[in-house]
Amino acid sequence: MLLTTTDLMSVVDWSRAQFAMTAIYHWLFVPLTLGLGFLCAFMETIYYKTGDEYWKRTVKFWMKLFGINFAIGVATGIILEFEFGTNWSNYSHFVGDIFGAPLAIEGIMAFFLEATFIAVMFFGWDKVSKGFHLTATWLPAIGASLSALWILVANAWMQYPVGMTFNIETARNEMTSFWEVLLSPVALNKFFHTVLSGYILGSVFVIGISAWFLLKNREHRMAKDSMKIAAIFGLVCSIFAATSGDRSAKLVARVQPMKLASIEALYDGQHGADLTVISMMKPESERVSNETVNYWEIKLPKMLSFMSFGDKDAFVPGINDLLYGNEEMGIISTEEKIARGKIVIDEMRRFRKAKDDGDHEALADVKRNFDPSTEQGREFMDKYYRYFGYGYLTTPQQAVPNIPLVFYSFRVMVGLGFYFILMFTVVLILLYKKSIDKKRWVLYVLLWSIPFAYFAGQTGWVVTEVGRQPWTIQYLLPTVAAVSRVDAGSVIVTFFLFLALFTALLFAEVKIMTRQIKLGPGGKSEKQS
Repeated sequence: MLLTTTDLMSVVDWSRAQFAMTAIYHWLFVPLTLGLGFLCAFMETIYYKTGDEYWKRTVKFWMKLFGINFAIGVATGIILEFEFGTNWSNYSHFVGDIFGAPLAIEGIMAFFLEATFIAVMFFGWDKVSKGFHLTATWLPAIGASLSALWILVANAWMQYPVGMTFNIETARNEMTSFWEVLLSPVALNKFFHTVLSGYILGSVFVIGISAWFLLKNREHRMAKDSMKIAAIFGLVCSIFAATSGDRSAKLVARVQPMKLASIEALYDGQHGADLTVISMMKPESERVSNETVNYWEIKLPKMLSFMSFGDKDAFVPGINDLLYGNEEMGIISTEEKIARGKIVIDEMRRFRKAKDDGDHEALADVKRNFDPSTEQGREFMDKYYRYFGYGYLTTPQQAVPNIPLVFYSFRVMVGLGFYFILMFTVVLILLYKKSIDKKRWVLYVLLWSIPFAYFAGQTGWVVTEVGRQPWTIQYLLPTVAAVSRVDAGSVIVTFFLFLALFTALLFAEVKIMTRQIKLGPGGKSEKQS
């Protein structure tokens, strides 16, 4: 299909919108599955050790909410994976050999692990031994995290492509080291930070629902015991999440400097760069340097340099350095990267022409450029191919993401992270003092903190995904080159169909879960002491 530039950009925009919408809805269900699965496992472990039927009743209640959420989350996840083939076929062709591997493992190992034991988890209470049932409860919780591992390995590879080589014959990237892809520092850190955020959300959810029971003067023992387990789990996970977040900043500084500059709205690179705690940004037309970016700001001196490189005087490149180059710091301009990317594209065209013409000499010459086993190939790949994706950009400004969206999303995410640490600490103190049910205003705050946990997760993904635009694969493939050549109308139609479907699923989940919560562990809605 031949598309005009306007048609192509329409397809790109709508494909991005559809994928973003699907991912947003999917991430409304996934984190609760991650966190609530482990909390159910903790509670059933207590039941296994004590034999107290009260704990069995408590586990069954939280397990119902886990099951409702799990079932609906699967539907959005399946559609999300199909969109790689329908809307992003060029991407799938270019890196399918690499990207497909972790997705396949996720389906074979993690998904089947969950599917196999989840039936025992829900329906095997009186049919299998207590030990086997406990195992069947732990395995879906572990399986959910394993599922997240492989998805996040694939996503991390898009942020930091490693363990691969380019095959000029097929115009595809091929995996050379599975372990390099799996054990990439970006992949490992992304996995821990993301699943920890899911564990935190599950903890906030349990605490919030337990607070509702206390406000209604119902299920006091269950509410307080559930709060205690969730607060301990949430506090530990929050501290580790803050640690992994700090590690993320160091990794982003090294492999995605434009994302870091956008997170900080840093236009001019600095030695000893300050960390902006909060500010109010000026309109885009007024933002050209560090002096003109904010109306007002609160900063921590030299903290950005220290957090990024472990040196308070280290140089942190800014947006202007990355766009226009900084010869002193060895940073080439985006315009030069675009030129180098176009050289790679021209070489690929020369290869196809030589192949069609039967020009074996030209074929051999081009192959040497893409052969990493030769000195010529290593030099070409390092100097030119690493900027291949830039060849599809038309202006340097296209390499800059939406700065205000990334900037504010990051601060909301971090701010809520510290809020949750405070919240879990306060809950544990009040439980220790046996006064939490007397602090009704605190209980209301805990209940209404549930949406904050979801919002924190969504803003985290905004920073991750919007912050790396325009790339589907960092530096190698922009969205404009990754999209399927399809009619924009078909993408628009499916966008609204999925929007209606996912919204209906969300309302259905909220309605069903609300009904189950009102019924409570005893299956009755009347007040219980």
